[in-house]
Amino acid sequence: MWLKYRTSIFLLVSFLLLFSGFWLFPNFAFIFFISLLLQLFLSPLVKLLSKKMSRTAASIVTVLLTIVIIAAGITVVSSSFLPTLRDFVEALPNYTKQLKNLPFISENTYIAQSLDEAWSEIANISITAVTSSIGIILSMFSKLIDIVIILFVTFYLLSDGFMIQTYLVNLFPSNSSSRVAQLFDNILHSLQIYIRSQFIMCAITAVVTFVYFTIMDVKYASVFAVMSGLAELIPVIGPTVASCFGIIFTTAYDSSLLIPTAIFYLIMTQINHNLVYPWLIGKSLKLHPVAIILGIIFGGEILGAAGMFLAVPCIVIFKHLIEDIHQHDKESLPKNP
Repeated sequence: MWLKYRTSIFLLVSFLLLFSGFWLFPNFAFIFFISLLLQLFLSPLVKLLSKKMSRTAASIVTVLLTIVIIAAGITVVSSSFLPTLRDFVEALPNYTKQLKNLPFISENTYIAQSLDEAWSEIANISITAVTSSIGIILSMFSKLIDIVIILFVTFYLLSDGFMIQTYLVNLFPSNSSSRVAQLFDNILHSLQIYIRSQFIMCAITAVVTFVYFTIMDVKYASVFAVMSGLAELIPVIGPTVASCFGIIFTTAYDSSLLIPTAIFYLIMTQINHNLVYPWLIGKSLKLHPVAIILGIIFGGEILGAAGMFLAVPCIVIFKHLIEDIHQHDKESLPKNP
């Protein structure tokens, strides 16, 4: 009996072993998964360049272009964004005091105490970062090594991804090869749509937020633009947290901006997640918000912020796996005459 389901069992066990790496080898799993998502994001460019050169050459050009873009981004961030972020952190205590003096907050001891605790946490993090310069340097070096490894793994996935996929498919019984190949194609297609959509959402949200804060003449527009953009990498929870923080800050900056900013974030999030996001991903994911939220919480417990970012891609993979097993089980049932 089990022979009929051996491919399903093999698939389930293989994916469970793969995801167990997040517990046993979190750094390795993180590097592999980021490399896979980056490969899926860059593969359309490789496919386009492959029309005029070999796939290996196209992969090299794509990775080099990625390095140039990353270097340019780091240059821009270090020269313009980081000074603004530093000024924002230094000014945060003053805005916290202004916020505590607002009538509806000063009358509530619990809210005022919560603001004090939040600021103390931020201050402790800042002091630790400054006094632990050696640890920061070592950490940056370690992350630099990880980035180099991710770029190399991404290159080989771009160059030899099809051969690797074919090799994995051939590990399964020959009568299941087409089924497994289709499963892999479905997973990779959904992940490609997801990662592309997330980057587009990040860019749109960052630009719109920057424009709004600039028009309203609020300081640190770039800080809130980056914060809102990056928050989109963590669906549902991220945008909500970024919106709350933006509303609280602008209230401290100028209490008259409370209602306009709340309306702005409400409209932006509704448009993003009811119009833009569904248009980008279509019906390829079909994930319920409850599944996303629980997955993000679970991912955060395992890998922190990285786990929250990787939660949805992991859910997508398991969704396709379960659907494949269910579909095969239905097809295996005897048909009624």
